Amino acid sequence: MNPIKVSVGPLVTAAANNICTSQTPGAAGALTLNGTLVSGGVATLDTPRQILVTTVSNESGKTLVIVGTNWAGDPITETMTGPNATTGTSVLDYKTVTSITVSAAFTGAVTVGTTTTAGSAWIRMDSWALPSTTIQCTVTGTANYTVQQTMDNPNDPTAPVAVASMTWTSISDANLVAASATKAGTITATPNWLRVYLNSGSGSVVMTVAQAGVVGL
Repeated sequence: MNPIKVSVGPLVTAAANNICTSQTPGAAGALTLNGTLVSGGVATLDTPRQILVTTVSNESGKTLVIVGTNWAGDPITETMTGPNATTGTSVLDYKTVTSITVSAAFTGAVTVGTTTTAGSAWIRMDSWALPSTTIQCTVTGTANYTVQQTMDNPNDPTAPVAVASMTWTSISDANLVAASATKAGTITATPNWLRVYLNSGSGSVVMTVAQAGVVGL
């Protein structure tokens, strides 16, 4: 196949309240999106990343439904359990957040902002091609990253897995797990999808993937 490139980072400095500033919902309903990332009622992030929910009280008996879009502009949503006087993060990476609704009144205040972690766009692997795949990750600046894979597929015609329920695991090549320098590696079994995940750092990672036996157009 012709090599495919995806990237993640650099991330603008995270903030705990740049989507929703401190507020205490008095009933079930929508939080007010009023942080510095919000314009026209929509929070737009610098790059798709997980969002951070912080509570001052135990809100674990309530849920938050987050609605937005991903790196491709496709609609995504997930239901998140309220944190217990701590922070919690979304499963999905959001490019935009269009609404956050809570299931009941909160005991104390809540803020919503951005995390320091993010995933790249996904690469769909060819299940009919040869399994041998070469991966190179090029780091600019300071970054810790992991190449991840999943066998789940939200587009499967018989057993689709919801995007928020997909399981991502580190690839088998330890060279590309929790790495902090430019490195290359290989996988010998074909997952459905690959991505590179930025675990921390202010830099960026470009992942180049070449799977054997794929005919380019």
